[in-house]
Amino acid sequence: MAKITYKQAIAELQGDEMTRIIWDWIKEILIEPSVELNTEFYDLGLVHRDETDDEVTKAAGEAIKRLGVGVKCATITPNDQRMEEYKLKRLYPSPNGTIRAILDGTVFRTPILVKGITPYIPTWTKPITIARHAYGDVYKATDVRVEDAARAELLVTKADGSTQKYLVHDFKGAGVLQGMHNTDKSITAFARSCFNFALDAKKDLWFGSKDTISKIYDGRFKAIFADVYEKEFKDAFEKAGIRYEYTLIDDCVARVVRSEGGMIWACKNYDGDVMSDMLATAFGSLAMMSSVLVSPDGKYEYEAAHGTVTRHYYKYRAGETTSTNPVATIFAWSGALRKRGETENNTALIAFADDLERATVATIESGKMTGDLVGIFKREGVTPEKLDSRAFLKAIAANMN
Repeated sequence: MAKITYKQAIAELQGDEMTRIIWDWIKEILIEPSVELNTEFYDLGLVHRDETDDEVTKAAGEAIKRLGVGVKCATITPNDQRMEEYKLKRLYPSPNGTIRAILDGTVFRTPILVKGITPYIPTWTKPITIARHAYGDVYKATDVRVEDAARAELLVTKADGSTQKYLVHDFKGAGVLQGMHNTDKSITAFARSCFNFALDAKKDLWFGSKDTISKIYDGRFKAIFADVYEKEFKDAFEKAGIRYEYTLIDDCVARVVRSEGGMIWACKNYDGDVMSDMLATAFGSLAMMSSVLVSPDGKYEYEAAHGTVTRHYYKYRAGETTSTNPVATIFAWSGALRKRGETENNTALIAFADDLERATVATIESGKMTGDLVGIFKREGVTPEKLDSRAFLKAIAANMN
């Protein structure tokens, strides 16, 4: 049987540690038997990032802009321990942060629901999608250690040379200081991405910040969302029968917990970082979360929401068999292939991506799964069976049409 083909390449961003191993197995067992992969390859493994002084990460981000679709493996963001372990020339920034800055995108993360894995919050019967603003705030902040008594001031120098000065704090002793920013352009793009995503999904959009305390910073987010909604999306939302709601972030959290789910929850960068992990855990596992970065001009980067699974990688290097959950990485590949199929009106590629996801969920629901799911799987008449990663991938392959 001839393999499925497509015309324009997908940017393929290889990663680190156990997810790097799983990445190759997914291609070998699930994709390459049916699809003639056409990718533009970038090795974002930490060793190669160090060899290229991180230029490979920037090139990968530009490739996604050019090709329109990318798929990314989990990567290491090095700390001092990793710098010593890998003998790095310097500490490199998060590849995700670099790529998000290039695309100026919004990260949408949605739990993958499976019969037999019940959310820890029983009222959640529908998936909740987190829309995380992927630019600025604490992730582009300047941190300062104040060693002794000092007067900290914020200085703004305008294009005409005039200045504005604001007192931050009069330190009487040692402390810490942080300066962070965002831009109207990025916040507006974030708002439009969220409203468009909600329209496509036909789901309500909620947004929460803390404008009662952060009257200018968070207040700007609130004002821009309101302005974009009123001018560009209100009529379309009403016609689609969906709603946009703004509330304070703490009230938003309380309302989400009491809800049945089903909404898109827009969050500022830090809130989205924290809440996406909370939601993933509450729905079952961080490895059961799909994630896509969407730019304002419609470029897509699909990735797994979790890390590189270091502990399993060390076991793998020692010759042990591991039961590492590959579901989020499978859904990253299926998402990228489906999106490429949509851009080329390639029904065969779209059908393959749909079948890959269906087979993955069906395999777990039949009782075959990785070790992280065994303890939380409860389905009448089904006894969960722990499989190692390759055996689990082969079980999925056997379930595909």
